[in-house]
Amino acid sequence: MSEIINLKATFIPNEDEYFRVKLALEIAIEQVVEEAGCIQYEITEDSEEKIVLTEQWASDEDLVKHSKGIAVQDLNESLSALLAEPVKLERS
Repeated sequence: MSEIINLKATFIPNEDEYFRVKLALEIAIEQVVEEAGCIQYEITEDSEEKIVLTEQWASDEDLVKHSKGIAVQDLNESLSALLAEPVKLERS
């Protein structure tokens, strides 16, 4: 059996872009929670300076499929000009 994959993604919005970043994340969340192997995909820390998205996946295979999926592509496109720095991904 595969080990559950835990990730934390940290988003730092540009000044005055918090609401647009949060909206883009909320749209992605609606899509991603329907993906195979998604156990958790939710905002767990939320302030105008930083938004943290916690992810949990049933397997590496599910995570790889997710990372190549349309929801992630759309999210990356939506966020391309809204973030002060690249998304920080931490695996635990």
